[in-house]
Amino acid sequence: MPSITAPPPISRADRLGPDSAGGVGEFADVALAATRAAALACAPWVGRGRPEDADGAATDAMREVLASVTGRGTVVVGEGAKDEAPMLYHGERLGRGGRQFDIAVDPLECTYLCAKGLPGALATIAISRRGTMAALGPSFYMDKLVAGPAARGVLDIGCEPEENLARLSEALDKPVEALDVVVLDKPRHEELIGRLHAAGARVTSPPDGDVAGSLAALLPDGGADLLLGVGGTPEGMMTACAANALGGCMQGRLEPRSDEESEALRAAALDAERVLELEDLVRGESVCVATGVTGGPLLRAPWAAEGQVWSESMVISGGGVRRVTEGHA
Repeated sequence: MPSITAPPPISRADRLGPDSAGGVGEFADVALAATRAAALACAPWVGRGRPEDADGAATDAMREVLASVTGRGTVVVGEGAKDEAPMLYHGERLGRGGRQFDIAVDPLECTYLCAKGLPGALATIAISRRGTMAALGPSFYMDKLVAGPAARGVLDIGCEPEENLARLSEALDKPVEALDVVVLDKPRHEELIGRLHAAGARVTSPPDGDVAGSLAALLPDGGADLLLGVGGTPEGMMTACAANALGGCMQGRLEPRSDEESEALRAAALDAERVLELEDLVRGESVCVATGVTGGPLLRAPWAAEGQVWSESMVISGGGVRRVTEGHA
C-alpha cells in the first residue's frame, strides 16, 4: 500500500491570478487543493491518539498550498487563539499576490474524532472575494440555525425550538415527528435536545462536526432537516458559505463562552445580541469545500487502490454540489 502523504500544490491552483476572469467558482481549485492536501497529510495520524499532531499536519499542508497560489488570501476566521495555532490565524495573509480573496478555514474539523479513528473528521475551507465575509475573528463560538432553501424566511433563531419545529413542519409539509434535527452532543445542549425530543422530533447528536451536521441539513440528500445549537465560529462561516452557494437558510448569533471572549468581542465592536442573517455573514458568491479524513455519511476517508492513494471531496458553489474523486501517486 502506498504511503499517504500530502501532495505538492497542484498546478491548476495557479489559475487564480490577477487577470483571471469569471466568478468565485475559479477559487474552487484553490480550495480543493488545500483540503485535499490537509486530508492526506493528517491521514497517518488517524487513530493514533495524538490530536495536536493530526491538526498540525493538516494545518501545515493546507498553509503550504495557500501560500503557493498566485493570489492573495486573507484568513478572516481560522485557527487562531482558540487553538493556540501559529498558522492560519485570523488576519494572516497568504499567496504570491494578485486577485484577493477571503478565507474561513478549519484544516481538520473533529480533531478528536480523527485521533480516535472515528468517522466524521473532515478537512474544510471556504473562500469568497475579498471583503465579502464578516470579520468575526475574535469570536470562537456561534449559535446557529441551519436548514435547506424551503426554510428561508420561515425560521427564526430568536424563536423557541418548538416554534421553529412547527414552522419547519409546515414549510416542508411533513409532521414534526418526521423531522430530523442535528445538535452537537455537548452539556450546553442537554435542555435543547430534551425539548426537541419532547416535541416529537428525531435528534442526531454527534460529539463534534459542525460543518458535517450543517451540510446534512443543507444538502437535499443530507439526511437532516435542521441544525441547531452552539458550535465553532470558523465552522459557522464555512456553513454560511455553503448555505449561500445553495440558497439555504442560516442565522447565527455570537455566543462567547468566557469572559476573555466577551471582552474580545467588545473590543472588536461585535454585538453578541445581534442576529446575523446569512447576508451579514457572507455576501456575493462563495465556495465551500470539504475532503474526507476518517470517512462517514458525507465523504470517504482516503484509501489505497491501483497503486495510488485516493481522496473524495465535495465542492459546493454556484448553486450545486460537485463530488471529486482523485488519485495521488
